[in-house]
Amino acid sequence: MVYFGITENFDHIIVLFFSENVGNPSLDLIMQSITESGEALWMMGFAILILIIPRTRRVGVTLMILIVISTLLTGYVKCGVDRDRPDFEYESAAFPVPVSKDTFALFCDGGYDASYPSGHAARSVIFAIILGYALSERFPRGAYLMFLYPILISLSRLYVLEHYPMDVIGGTVVGVMLAGVMAKRTKLYKIFDKSKT
Repeated sequence: MVYFGITENFDHIIVLFFSENVGNPSLDLIMQSITESGEALWMMGFAILILIIPRTRRVGVTLMILIVISTLLTGYVKCGVDRDRPDFEYESAAFPVPVSKDTFALFCDGGYDASYPSGHAARSVIFAIILGYALSERFPRGAYLMFLYPILISLSRLYVLEHYPMDVIGGTVVGVMLAGVMAKRTKLYKIFDKSKT
C-alpha cells in the first residue's frame, strides 16, 4: 500500500498535524530524548549490559541478534520502497543533537535511509516484546507496561517529523514478527524460573 501511494493522503494529514503543533521547548526535548533512545547503538549498549549478567544472558543475546537483524532488514526494505521522509519544516526549539535516521544497508541502490519502514519502531517493539516476554511469568502485569515504550517511540518519530504513520506501523509489524518468533524459540519466559537457580 505504501509502495503504490495508497496511504499517502492519510500520512500527509497526520504529519501536517504534527508539524503544526510542535513548539513547546520542554516537549520538544522530551520527544527528542525518547526518539534517540530507539537508536541502534543505545539499544545495543543496553543488550550488552544485560548480557554481562549471567541470569539475563539469554535475553541480552536475543536482543543483540534482533537489533542487528531488524536494523538491516528495515534498511533493505527502505531500499526497495525508497520513500522520501516527510518534507516539513521543523519550526520549533532546535534539538541539541541531530535527530538520528536509524538504518544501515550495504550495496543499496535505493535510499537505505528512506522513510518506510521505521527502524526505531521495529527495534522498540522488539525491546518491549523480548523484555515483556522475559518478565511475563514473574511480573505479568508489569510486563504489559513495556508496550508503552514502542508507543512513545512511534509518536516521537512522528513528532520530530522523521516518519509518516505508515512507516511506524510497518516498523512495528517487522518488530512483532521478528521478536515473536525469537521469544518463543528461546523460551525467554524461563529465565526467572526458580527451579533453574
